[in-house]
Amino acid sequence: MELKQLTAKEFVPMVVAGAERLTSNVELINSLNVFPVPDGDTGTNMNMTFVSGAENLKSSQASHVGELAGALAKGLLMGARGNSGVILSQIFRGFSQAIKEEEVLDAKHFAQAFLGGVESAYKAVMKPVEGTILTVARESALRGEKAAEKTDNIVEVMKAIVEGAQLALDKTPELLPVLKQVGVVDSGGKGLLCVYEGFLSSLTGETVVEVKAAPAAPGHSHAMFEDGNEPPMALEDITFGYCTEIMVRIGQGPTVEKAFDYDAFRSTLNTKGDSLLVVADDEIVKVHIHTENPGEIMQLGQEFGELIKIKVDNMREQVRGLEAEEHAMKEAPAAAAPKVPYAIIAVAAGEGVGQLFTDLGVAKVLAGGQTMNPSTEDFVKAIEAVNAEQIILLPNNKNIIMAAEQAAQVAEVPTVVVPTTTIPQGITAMMAFDASLDLAANGAQMNESRDFVQSGQITYSIRDTEIDGVSIKKDDYLGLVNNKIVLSLPDLKDALLATLEAMVDEDSELATIIVGEEGTTELADEVAELLTDKFNDLEVEIVQGDQPVYHYMMSVE
Repeated sequence: MELKQLTAKEFVPMVVAGAERLTSNVELINSLNVFPVPDGDTGTNMNMTFVSGAENLKSSQASHVGELAGALAKGLLMGARGNSGVILSQIFRGFSQAIKEEEVLDAKHFAQAFLGGVESAYKAVMKPVEGTILTVARESALRGEKAAEKTDNIVEVMKAIVEGAQLALDKTPELLPVLKQVGVVDSGGKGLLCVYEGFLSSLTGETVVEVKAAPAAPGHSHAMFEDGNEPPMALEDITFGYCTEIMVRIGQGPTVEKAFDYDAFRSTLNTKGDSLLVVADDEIVKVHIHTENPGEIMQLGQEFGELIKIKVDNMREQVRGLEAEEHAMKEAPAAAAPKVPYAIIAVAAGEGVGQLFTDLGVAKVLAGGQTMNPSTEDFVKAIEAVNAEQIILLPNNKNIIMAAEQAAQVAEVPTVVVPTTTIPQGITAMMAFDASLDLAANGAQMNESRDFVQSGQITYSIRDTEIDGVSIKKDDYLGLVNNKIVLSLPDLKDALLATLEAMVDEDSELATIIVGEEGTTELADEVAELLTDKFNDLEVEIVQGDQPVYHYMMSVE
């Protein structure tokens, strides 16, 4: 089949076919999880992410391929779950940016879109690792670029991309030793290959099964701020007196002097005040800042676009008015409660674990963890719900950190992510929170606290394998310390005791055992007694957590 131009008519079913191909391979992708524990969710996360993008695309009325790609990217962004889902969303973010001006695509522009996806994905990952979805994305895009130099047939370019993806996937065990050790290819790379295979099946005219319905992710052209005022509590707290918000339409108007550069613009604004937020997409940039010179902020915005919204509040005057009201109505309750200064959002699975975080002061607990990773949109909605001026996110799982970070980037209030990878780390981070500190200082202090706790988990193996010298049998109980498998034993009590013994040293003072859905307090009590007999100075606490997947979670401090 020959196709020299890709129009909206071909683009939409191509994406839908990619989503369907991914959906049909979810369990296979999940089974490629390196660790033999019952938490393989790469396929689930990638599928939920891509279906969110496909549904947002299908709701678009655009007939312009660049606009449709933008709708796909925004749906993926808000639906992104887990590291694999976030990386997938970044691939198609770059894909969409590379062709945003193109109403239809020829072979060269089609290939450039995949190259743009690679660039965006590599930038999104702090320490890119080869032998992963990144390798598959890069090698397949390069193969497509070479094909586009020889042919103007988009179908041939897509065939080359799929071939490149398959070859790169087959080589992932050679690039990432743990894959070779376990005998699998990279699960994220396999998921991306499935998407590309779906694209090809549509372009070659094969029958495409309609993607299963899923709740459509809302369009998200750019983040917006609430119009509510935000006066500080006292005049002496005000350093910069004017709460200033501007919205600029990039590249429009007679005052444009330069092209918009997000990093340079934000860097300049950093010197003009505090409480700075800058949110931008391809068309609009929105600024929120506390400054002493609102006019200067407007002039800086006009250098690269026209002002389409301006809002300036004199916060000193607001405080004076509030003080006068309070004086006149000493006995009356406040008419409306202001935003709280801080809110912490934590991810946890299990009623007992969630209550632990609530008791420690967490404003909202998002249900999630292994096998059920919250999406970027879940975090954004939670941020909106807590009505706070500053937000701290505790993902408590290494596979949730990237979605949390993506949410922090689009949030309308200052938000930091403390990259906790376990529940014990999250609990320790909460103990380090200090409401008197600013957001950056709290983030740094809570992050540092993670080093003072050891985390352990007990679960079971879903297959025979060997990892890091540990011989593992199916249905054995696995002991993990700081997310690394350290033992595999057939008896649950032995596994729990041995894992805790591996965590405790002469400086340890407190061990905590969190009992999961499949654990018992009776067994935890037995192990606690054996542990304190061996380590006389150690105190052991037992908490009912009700978490799934892990029979027990443990911490040692």
